Amino acid sequence: MKAQGPLKGVKVVEFVGLGPAPFCAMMLSDMGADVVRIDRPDALGLGAADVLGRGRRSVALDLKSEAELEIALRLIASADILLEGYRPGVMERLGLGPDVALARNPALVYGRMTGWGQFGPLAHAAGHDLNYIALTGALGSIGDTDKPAIPLNLVGDFGGGAMYLGFGVLAAMHHARATGEGQVVDAAIVDGAASLMASQHQLAALGLWSRDRGTNLLDGAAHFYTVYECADGGFISVGPLEPEFYALLCEKTGFDGGKRPADWSGKGWPEAKAELAALFKSQSRDHWCNLLEGSDACFAPVLDFEESATHPHMVERGVYVELDGVRQAAPAPRFSRTPGAIQGQAPTPGADREAVLADWLDD
Repeated sequence: MKAQGPLKGVKVVEFVGLGPAPFCAMMLSDMGADVVRIDRPDALGLGAADVLGRGRRSVALDLKSEAELEIALRLIASADILLEGYRPGVMERLGLGPDVALARNPALVYGRMTGWGQFGPLAHAAGHDLNYIALTGALGSIGDTDKPAIPLNLVGDFGGGAMYLGFGVLAAMHHARATGEGQVVDAAIVDGAASLMASQHQLAALGLWSRDRGTNLLDGAAHFYTVYECADGGFISVGPLEPEFYALLCEKTGFDGGKRPADWSGKGWPEAKAELAALFKSQSRDHWCNLLEGSDACFAPVLDFEESATHPHMVERGVYVELDGVRQAAPAPRFSRTPGAIQGQAPTPGADREAVLADWLDD
């Protein structure tokens, strides 16, 4: 298919990696960018299962070869954006660091994705998502009073990493197109995850957030913003923070909201939570869905990803699509004039080399 989306015409070189950088490249591709992935010559493809690799073309290069390195530099010279997710210093040792790349292409946006960042005492240490969010206070704020809960790798790799990398390179590209000046974007997961904690810092400054995990309004302590188990072992979520929504929840369920108000101070939360837990466990998840879903009681069932794909709301919006038999999320967000689209499944490493070189490089 022909590329479509608001980034049609934007050219991105991605150096193959794991986690947040490929996810960022996927998002850019979904929005219409022409993303070329630099793979290793011996790389093995994952086929249709490579959801994070969708929508790219692939060029396999041996970057230890001077001739192949020159091809990489020529691709960089034709690109708007470069993405790499290696430890600090790796691209420099390959001869592809920012100074070399920007000398070839002064308007290039050079996006660097790491956990700890390009500098600092931990910059060269190994780590993963869990370690990065642990350092920011995000992990320590999620979970109950017993111990932190691991939020998959959503808060670090993808929320604090890929999203900030994408935001950064597009902001820098806007500047480059206005001025002709490229620059380096240092996207660190510790920076992004800390940024995601902005609302907690605000609440703490207002005296409305405690450092004690599992005691706050939005961390599951409040009886009106938490998850409850049902009679069939399923779970539901309720979150009526506003008085009128809480009143509706109480009206529909028969819970005594006058005796147990939605007091933001924390007064009476444990007792109210125990009473609501008993109430919700008296009926199945389907019962509560029939009673509450679609109302202003701020309710939703807790679904697994298979159930999510068949929920009527998700189906009508087309939140999920299938590509060669593999279910995955459709491109997001949505645009009224320039809708994005999956530009194709992940390629076989190196399979598009000749076509890409013919398209991108001047003979």
